[in-house]
Amino acid sequence: MANYILADNQDLTRFATETLIRQKDAQCVIRRATDKAGLVLLLKETENAVVVIDFTLFDIADEEQLLIISERFAMASWILLSDDLTDRFLRRLVYSSTAFSIVFKSEPLSSVRDALLSATARKRYISQLATEALLRQQQEEEKEDHGLTSTEIEIVKAIAHGMTTKEIAAERFSSVHTITTHRKNIFRKLKVNTAHEVFKYALRAGLVNPSEFCI
Repeated sequence: MANYILADNQDLTRFATETLIRQKDAQCVIRRATDKAGLVLLLKETENAVVVIDFTLFDIADEEQLLIISERFAMASWILLSDDLTDRFLRRLVYSSTAFSIVFKSEPLSSVRDALLSATARKRYISQLATEALLRQQQEEEKEDHGLTSTEIEIVKAIAHGMTTKEIAAERFSSVHTITTHRKNIFRKLKVNTAHEVFKYALRAGLVNPSEFCI
């Protein structure tokens, strides 16, 4: 017998969600949380519940707070059923935890039904609109040049091709110190820590040809 917690303060969508759940499982237990404190209390009683939550209508401050709660109750599955979620918020949530399924309220009931089925099976479901939002965010980030100068872009290409700092310096008739400074600036601007991350950026940004690296 499945346990559900509805954390949605919008009466109409909460009623529709409960109807869908009972159509799938008439013997299930459905409880309602109206605020964060009530949600945590219910999760303490039923840690393996499926939580259907409208983040935008709940008193959870941000995605960090939501992730902390999900980590605290790791046995729970979550369905984020909301509207007006930013692309960056979605990406942060999806990349930080596999516990969250995501559906927009504007999507067909079949999408909500699929999310419920996935969550009860402990699988993640990302709806079509959510997937499109994630792809859109990725494409926007790939278009950003991160403020790299033309020299830094050339050094990014060299790093992506596996060249060492000494090799890059020799090729560009520069000192090792100068190239080391460029590398530090590139890592800072791209917010990365390793050459492999620079390589992945170069691939995404189209600075290198992926076919050159195929085995």
